[in-house]
Amino acid sequence: MELRQLRYFVKVCELRSMGRAAIELGVVTSALSQQISRLEGELSTRLLQRNSTGVTPTDAGLAFLQQAQLTLRHADDAVRAAQQARLSGHVSVGLAPTTATVLGVPLMRAMQERYPEVRLHMVEALSGHLTTMLQARQLDLAVLFQTDTPRRWSVLPLLAEKLFVIASPNLAQRPIGAKVRLSQLAELPLILPSGSHGLRATLMAAFARARITPRIVAEVDGLALLMDAVRAGYGATIQPGAATTRHDSEDLHLTQISDAHVGRHNLLVSLSDDELSPAALAARVVLVDTARALVREGRWTGASLLDH
Repeated sequence: MELRQLRYFVKVCELRSMGRAAIELGVVTSALSQQISRLEGELSTRLLQRNSTGVTPTDAGLAFLQQAQLTLRHADDAVRAAQQARLSGHVSVGLAPTTATVLGVPLMRAMQERYPEVRLHMVEALSGHLTTMLQARQLDLAVLFQTDTPRRWSVLPLLAEKLFVIASPNLAQRPIGAKVRLSQLAELPLILPSGSHGLRATLMAAFARARITPRIVAEVDGLALLMDAVRAGYGATIQPGAATTRHDSEDLHLTQISDAHVGRHNLLVSLSDDELSPAALAARVVLVDTARALVREGRWTGASLLDH
């Protein structure tokens, strides 16, 4: 039984005519009659008596009409109550610079569409700083790359990212082809984040496993400046594909690192569920939905979804 069927039945009883009810409801008469017949079939009783002058409710129909009208009033009241008590509040979300380039604006747009009364506070910072802010309760949730998080936190595997060598086409030492192994990058001049950056630690461990010492010509912790230096040809960098989202990738050459162990997992980390406000719980769902949509639509370069 559907609310639509109840509304149809009540309107027919009010107007005592299938044709006039169909016009007011904006449906064809045959569709309206079919829905009434389905309702009668479900109830196993005749609700309307059809005759040459129109329709009249049977005794069963009159009894059902009163309850149907009451049910519809309750349904309308429920809708009004929900609309008048929209989810509101404040939620703070932390994203690393590369993650923010691809996820930041789509997340803000999705939150505005779903929960316009929730005020969103976005923080773009290095993952280590985001972890500190979570520990200090300055953030409700953040996308991080490390798994050594306190047990009281909620951790949801979100997606995996491939890493790419990103270089200007004019850089003579850049790798040629779609893929390259770390062992082939010993002579490549690299511009990397400093040691405080989680990605730098990941890369140094990967280089050590490949038994080569990378040729680091500069350290830059700001993503925008780092990409400007790469575009100017001072060196290449190794970043997830999302790093090129804010920049015109047509003047950059991307080569995927093919080593199986080289990559980065994105984890959605938040305070425990009992510590999160309804607004934060809602934002967590929206963030997951938005990230997954970006990956499925091919708008997150080099990313694949993780099972959880």
